[in-house]
Amino acid sequence: MAWDPAELPDAHGTTVVITGGNAGVGYFTGEQLARAGARVVLACRDQERAEAAVAAIRRRVRGARVEATPLDLTDHASIDALADALLERERVDALVLNAGMVHPPRERRTDRYGNELVLSTNVLGHFRLVARALPALERGEGARIVSLGSLASRLGTLRLDDLQLERSYTSWRAYSGSKIAAQVFGFELERRLRAAGSAVTSLVVHPGYSTSGRTPGVHGVNQPSRAKRFADNLQAAWTQGKDHGAWVPVRAVLDPTLTADGYLGPAGLTKGAPAAGRATRSSRSPRTGARLWPLLEAASGQEFTVR
Repeated sequence: MAWDPAELPDAHGTTVVITGGNAGVGYFTGEQLARAGARVVLACRDQERAEAAVAAIRRRVRGARVEATPLDLTDHASIDALADALLERERVDALVLNAGMVHPPRERRTDRYGNELVLSTNVLGHFRLVARALPALERGEGARIVSLGSLASRLGTLRLDDLQLERSYTSWRAYSGSKIAAQVFGFELERRLRAAGSAVTSLVVHPGYSTSGRTPGVHGVNQPSRAKRFADNLQAAWTQGKDHGAWVPVRAVLDPTLTADGYLGPAGLTKGAPAAGRATRSSRSPRTGARLWPLLEAASGQEFTVR
């Protein structure tokens, strides 16, 4: 079904939580949803940058209802505090799992629990958050969990026998593997929600090839150098701004016609309006999902039974 990012449905009365919403695709997802009337909660590790994002949205969207709240996806106490806060809300209509480490360290690093840092940030923290905050989404009517995947999922493999990359770490394997795992989690979560008869939907999306140099400048949020602008615009034929990348998660939150068995991305694969796409076979594999789930439970320290 055609979707016009410039003509969004009225989102007044809905509350959307976006992890890592202080910059990039997450920021523009928040800005666009606020423009549609949603109440937006930006859950971010860096509170100074989060407040800058809140100020920017309020400056650019008249009457925006937006707030910031702390979230460090590598810290169980921080994750649990956010989940508890969400459980105290009357309703949460969408949770956008956007936060992630895009530039992994050259050498393998771990969080305080011994988990590989990229996996911890991009997957394990979100797994724990969803497990603990799911009852808040169950209170809504047709609430949605939106997992941000990546085109990188097409260019790597998920090593279930070495999920923490203790034997095979490279920065690229860490990033691509984490994005595959994020997609596998999103699809497996949907299967378990359906089996449990839940009204919550899990959707998996990717924002294409979105770069900061092709993104509108926003003070305190996106201020690329002239050199960055020049370099990114040389790739204009196959890239887009992060504001356009945000069209995909925004549609996933707002479009009532979407079904959870789909996969949403730019129409041109790397750029364009949001449209149905095709996830990799490994991402969609029920067998892979069933094998990954207990590994995520063990690594995140969080049991997750969907009832």
